[in-house]
Amino acid sequence: MFVVNLLLICFSIFLVRWFLLRTALIYAVRKGIEWIGDRVHVHQHFKVPELNDSTHQRNLFYRRVSLYLTSLASLEDSDFTNLSAGKKSNDIVLSLDDNQTIHDDFLGARVSWLNRVERGGGGSRSFVLRIRKKDKRRILKPYLQHIHAVSDAIEERGNELRIYSHCGGRWKSILFNHPADFDAIVLDPDLKAKIRHDLENFLKSKQYYHKLGRVWKRSYLLYGQSGTGKSSFIAAAANLLSYDVYYLNLSQIADAEDLNSLLIQTTSKSLIVVEDLDRYVSDSRPNSRINSSCLLNFMDGLLNSQEERISIFTMNSKDGIDPALLRPGRIDMHIHFPLCDFASFKNLASNYLGVKEHKLFPQVEEIFQSGAAMSAAEISELMLVKRSSPSRALKSVISALQSSGGTRRSDSSASSPAPPSAAEEGGGAAWKGAMPKEFRKLYGLLRLKSCRRAGSFDQDEIGRL
Repeated sequence: MFVVNLLLICFSIFLVRWFLLRTALIYAVRKGIEWIGDRVHVHQHFKVPELNDSTHQRNLFYRRVSLYLTSLASLEDSDFTNLSAGKKSNDIVLSLDDNQTIHDDFLGARVSWLNRVERGGGGSRSFVLRIRKKDKRRILKPYLQHIHAVSDAIEERGNELRIYSHCGGRWKSILFNHPADFDAIVLDPDLKAKIRHDLENFLKSKQYYHKLGRVWKRSYLLYGQSGTGKSSFIAAAANLLSYDVYYLNLSQIADAEDLNSLLIQTTSKSLIVVEDLDRYVSDSRPNSRINSSCLLNFMDGLLNSQEERISIFTMNSKDGIDPALLRPGRIDMHIHFPLCDFASFKNLASNYLGVKEHKLFPQVEEIFQSGAAMSAAEISELMLVKRSSPSRALKSVISALQSSGGTRRSDSSASSPAPPSAAEEGGGAAWKGAMPKEFRKLYGLLRLKSCRRAGSFDQDEIGRL
């Protein structure tokens, strides 16, 4: 019995070794046949660079090829593959390593792709397609159409937005996951509805722009003090339109040539964002590397002819800005972001605290009417910290507003007016900012006497007067 068991074990080991050897032999033979076939057949190579050699503009087909190759099953079976996190926390994305080759089969023909990365010359990237000459005429055109179709389907499924920043004259990107929602923006409701209609109408206006002989693009100026919601507006607009964001940092741009080089690398369906424009082109900085002339070329030069693109400029104030930069055609709509008023405060209270009405609201309204003002960012931070107790959160806002004493106001209403045909919008009580201090004190004393008769005036406000 022992001998029989031993023979069975030996026979099993023999079968396993024979199977492994046979599998290894088959693999070796297959590789050998492929190697011989590669040497026998004449191949033709097609290069797909990341940037066009002549203009350094981003090659849109390069992204399509990248999406297509990451979807191939042969990528999972390759000897070496990069793994990275996708848009969702549980997503895993496969990608080619530098100078890695991957094979694909189409209509009975075998092709290969090389992810070439040049070590010199700034690390330029390209995909190189190798195809047999005898197969080229038969499959090349339908194969490229197949790549377009597959990449389009992947983009529709993924719909991943990206935000780009530049370094060394080239754009680099990461996933754009900002949760900003257009409905939650703190702006006058009528103004917000008008802007939303303008953005959505732009998406449908390609034929109309072409009929007028104009490039299909639009531009907005967002101005107001820091913390009034300009950056949140940009994020919400990107989510509303499903556009990528290109953040243009003028402090890192050497000259007009560098600016133009970055501009032509951007793609359609994107927001081109230039923040704090007044820091670089105000009359107080005549020797700035980026001057009004550079910006004029950026706004309406021939290089800025990429379609389905929106430019957004932000600044704290329009004072001292060259009027030529703000005229219609260069800036299509001026949008003022004022400091928070009572209507905006109620919107914040609804979003952050979940309350639409509260017994402290009348007191908050009185303080706003007395001239106190804070930015939406400051008020929302106070609410965020004490969100577990709406009453405590509102009391902290009241205390902060009383401490402000009405001294902080947006001076944007005193800035240079928008061009006649530009759609400039804004809010806030501008007349209070223009009221002399003596009149404000007199107004406060009259309110004090009135409230004393009514017996409802807050003691903290009495001390502040």
